[in-house]
Amino acid sequence: MNAQTEKFHIDGPVGRIECALDRTDGVPRGIALVAHPHPLFGGTMDNKVAQTLARTFVQLGYTTYRSNFRGVGETAGEHDNGIGEQDDLLALIDHMRAEPGQADVPLVLAGFSFGTFVLSHVAKRLVEAGKPIERMAFVGTAASRWDVVPVPENTLVIHGEVDDTVPIQSVYDWARPQELPVAVIPGGEHFFHRKLHILKRVIVDAWR
Repeated sequence: MNAQTEKFHIDGPVGRIECALDRTDGVPRGIALVAHPHPLFGGTMDNKVAQTLARTFVQLGYTTYRSNFRGVGETAGEHDNGIGEQDDLLALIDHMRAEPGQADVPLVLAGFSFGTFVLSHVAKRLVEAGKPIERMAFVGTAASRWDVVPVPENTLVIHGEVDDTVPIQSVYDWARPQELPVAVIPGGEHFFHRKLHILKRVIVDAWR
């Protein structure tokens, strides 16, 4: 867990949702939501890539939230193949927006692996509801395993060169019709072992 992380719970569609909050120094430039990898394969909001994403957006000046998907940690419910999980993330976004001073600030969505699939649908629903997103960051996009829907053109897509969980070719095939660039980390595998500092640098450089 990141230093100074605050844990809390909110009421979700099927019960409580376990959440984490990491605050930035000074006046925040916006709010960020990080979605974790597949819960049936050990994914939690404390996954090292999810924590790296949280630390990165805190450094960039965002008040950053994470939550455990259904059936993980203290979050109620059972795994719902990314369907009910969308509703839970939308409930957390509503909570984020209801916090003082956060109703109209920029929103960033950042996901890893299964989290990219869930967030792609969350983003689609937000856009259809007329709720703006500043930008998205997708890491290890799960294009070979799930129906990751098209995303806004300014989405930052990062993938490991030697990812054997989600082959990079599947990400190219998903990104190509959208004309989305893909940032490739040489030697990076799915969990970016020994490459997390590069992942962070790519995001920071892109945002600045």
